[in-house]
Amino acid sequence: MGTVVSLDLRCAVPDELVAQAFAVFDDADARFSPFRTDSELSRISRGELDAREASTDLAEVLALADAFERASGGVFSVWRAGGLDANGLVKGWAAQRAADALTAGGATDFCLNAGGDVVTRGAPSPGAVWQVGLRDPARPEGLRGVVALGARAMATSGAYERGAHIVDGRSGEASDHWSSITVIDTDLTVADVLATTVFAMGAAGPAWAHAEFGSSVIAAGREGELTVTGPVTWAGSAG
Repeated sequence: MGTVVSLDLRCAVPDELVAQAFAVFDDADARFSPFRTDSELSRISRGELDAREASTDLAEVLALADAFERASGGVFSVWRAGGLDANGLVKGWAAQRAADALTAGGATDFCLNAGGDVVTRGAPSPGAVWQVGLRDPARPEGLRGVVALGARAMATSGAYERGAHIVDGRSGEASDHWSSITVIDTDLTVADVLATTVFAMGAAGPAWAHAEFGSSVIAAGREGELTVTGPVTWAGSAG
C-alpha cells in the first residue's frame, strides 16, 4: 500500500493471528491499488469490470466512499479525472479491519500504526494510556505535542511530504488552507477519511467534522498555529 505498517503488541497472541492481521494489508493492496494494473480497482477504472460486479470488499469501500461524498457535499470523492482512486479511504479501512481481526482473535492491548494513522486498543501497561506524537508540519523531525489517545484512532493528512495532493472533489483543485489536519475518532476509517476531507474543505472543515461525526480535529495553519475542535487530551509536548 506504499506505506509502513507496524504493530506494538502488549499481550500474548498466536503468531497466526498477527499474520492474519498483516494479511489484510496485502489483500487490500492487491484489490485496491491504483498502481497495480491487475487490481480490481484498476480494472474498474479501465472499464474492464463493472462496479456492480465488484467483490464484497470493493462494494463496501465504494458504498463508504459514496456515503462520505454525500455527507461532505462532494468534497470527498474517490473518482478522479484518471479514474477511480480510493487511497483516501482504503488505508484507514484496512487498518481498522486488521485491528478488528486482532480484537476478535483475543488481542486486548495493542497499537497498530499504518503510515502514521493509528488505532489502539487496551493499554500499553496497567494504569497507562497509549500516547501518539503530533508531527510538526514545518519540522518533520519535531513534534507539536503528544496526544493521550487511549483506545481510539487518529489519522493525519498534510502536504508536508507529498506536496499539494489533497484536492476538493467539487473543483478538482488542491487545497492549501491548512498545513496538516489530525482527526481523532473511535474508528480509523472515519478518522482517515475525515482527515483528508477536512484538509480539502478548508476553514469550515474542523467544525463540520465535529458537528457531523463527533470527531475531534487538530488543525495546523499555514503559520503553524493550532486550532483544536472537540475534546483532545494532551499528554505533554516536545520541542
